[in-house]
Amino acid sequence: MSAVVVVHGGAWAIPDELAQASMDGVKVAAREGFSVLKTGGSALDAVEAAVRTLEDNSVFNAGHGATLNSDGGVELDAIIMDGRTLASGAVSSVKNIANPVSLARAVMEKTAHSMLTSRGANLFAESIGMPTVPTEALVSEYERKEWEKHKSYVTGVREEFNSQWVHDTVGAVAVDSAGNVACATSTGGIRNKMVGRVGDSPIIGSGGYADNFSGAVSCTGHGESILKVTLARLILSHVEQGKSVAESSQLSLQYMADRVRGAGGSIVVSPSGQWAATFTTERMAWAAVDHDALWYGLNPKEKFKEQVPQ
Repeated sequence: MSAVVVVHGGAWAIPDELAQASMDGVKVAAREGFSVLKTGGSALDAVEAAVRTLEDNSVFNAGHGATLNSDGGVELDAIIMDGRTLASGAVSSVKNIANPVSLARAVMEKTAHSMLTSRGANLFAESIGMPTVPTEALVSEYERKEWEKHKSYVTGVREEFNSQWVHDTVGAVAVDSAGNVACATSTGGIRNKMVGRVGDSPIIGSGGYADNFSGAVSCTGHGESILKVTLARLILSHVEQGKSVAESSQLSLQYMADRVRGAGGSIVVSPSGQWAATFTTERMAWAAVDHDALWYGLNPKEKFKEQVPQ
């Protein structure tokens, strides 16, 4: 069984000035996740490591690159799921946590719950000694300037939906040498969202899902649309019917477009190591490491290959 990791940096209309940094960021994250697998780490360890790398990169809308809500605050969402046991952990509307994916994993492993939200999630983080950071440390200068342009929730969110602007999320899926799969997804949400708004990212079956019997998925795009069709689980339902991961992704994203006019993307890996990165937005930064080869792309039908240094 060969180990595989696939990551995405969000499906949206990535502007040219962020294109190279987005590509560089997902390639680094994919290599980080694969290095965990190569040294015997689990799929769960790999997706956490990959997503932490993306959360630490201010180019992406997660962790240190989070968008601002209508009050100028940061509210972060994340999920992680273990395909071996179907255990999952999630957090929503979290403040002052640089790596919400790790807090989500702590919810999964240290509590009897699947999701904690807002103040309760932050109180839990404090109880386990997870360090906090000031909000300013999670907001890039680029984001601060963009937020100033779109202070109105109604105007800002409509403009961003129509232009597929800043619906980006980060995520990772992996299969390890034992055939176990896992997923993780993390986001700062939509710029100028209402305070307390939660999208698809931390919701099991929507922003992510993992099951050793079918595969692992991480989704990105317009959260409300993804929620309506439970996109991650929809993709795996097609896989369970015998379709390839690529066809399953394409059919599900097309259904979302037809049914609710939503655009987005997904990364998928099967227990056998088959994988796909698919999107219906203008661009999606993605990368995968498979058999010591690094695959990556940004534009539709684009797929480049590099060798991973031994």
